[in-house]
Formats: sequence, C-alpha cells, structure tokens
Amino acid sequence: MSPNPFKFSPKFDLLHPARQWLNGLEIHRPQFARAVLNLIPAQCPFAREIKCFGRTLICIPPLCKLNPLYEELMSLRFRCLCFLSDLDYDIRSYIT
Repeated sequence: MSPNPFKFSPKFDLLHPARQWLNGLEIHRPQFARAVLNLIPAQCPFAREIKCFGRTLICIPPLCKLNPLYEELMSLRFRCLCFLSDLDYDIRSYIT
C-alpha cells in the first residue's frame, strides 16, 4: 500500500531545539527551581470572565495551550516542584 500523499507530516520542526533544551534542563539548585516557578505561572493569566451585574458578558478561554512550548514549560515547572518537594521546601505558594 502506498503512503497517503495528502497526509501532512512535518519533516522540519523549527522549535525542536528549544523543546530539546527545555526537556534536557536539569535542576540542581533550589534557587534555579524557585526562579522557574516564579516565571512560569500555574494557571493561564489570560483566562478571564468579564461580568456585569452578576451576568457573564465575555468569557476569554485560556490561551496558554496555543503556545507551542506549553507541554515542555509545564513539564519543567513540574520537575522544579518535585525537586523542591524532595528537598522538603514548602511549595504551597507555587501551586495556586
């Protein structure tokens, strides 16, 4: 059976080096982990509900998933949280 000529398969991923770099980052210092957790928010800062007189007028959905590096950034944030919790740091302030 011949391959489907209409199926799109990207042969060159422009963001592959950035993805590889983010996935390869190792966390060795608590200061680095805390800096990453302060830079990468736990929730999308763009998601909003605009209300007037108790009624929702506009609901802006989270736009973070449109970021092509979203999965890698969330993975890095999770690794930083795990690193700090393994060192018995209080991570409650970074979770909300």
